[in-house]
Formats: sequence, structure tokens, C-alpha cells
Amino acid sequence: MNDLTFDVELDVRRLACPLPILRAKKALAFMSSGQVLKVVATDKGSPKDFVDFCGKTGNDLLSSTEQGGEFIFLIRRR
Repeated sequence: MNDLTFDVELDVRRLACPLPILRAKKALAFMSSGQVLKVVATDKGSPKDFVDFCGKTGNDLLSSTEQGGEFIFLIRRR
């Protein structure tokens, strides 16, 4: 599923909650509706955090995968 194209990539590895969400929120604010943000995180709580974040903000969580201890999220801006 990570073969989806994205417009902006955000590296939040080694950052703990709530920083990955705050950085993603900031990045999405500068993006246009329909653009896709790729987030790479290592915080073990981030899968739940991004599900909650997208549910509250109306952005679409297109995919959430783990590869070698890294979590990769694709989020479409509402």
C-alpha cells in the first residue's frame, strides 16, 4: 500500500508524542485539499494517535504500516 504517491514527506523519527501529531498538523496546514502527507515515525503510540487525529480532523488516513520498527502513514488532507 505504500506505493501510493504523496506530495510531502515528514520525518518525525525519534520524536515522542505529541510531537509527531503536532508536526503533521503543521505540515497539513500548508498543504492543499486532496494532497497526501507521508509521515515516518518511530513512536510506538503513533498508530493509535494518527487514527485518533484523522478521526477528529476529518483528514483521511489512507494507510498505516510498520516496517522495521518505523511506522509509515499516508494522510490525505481534507
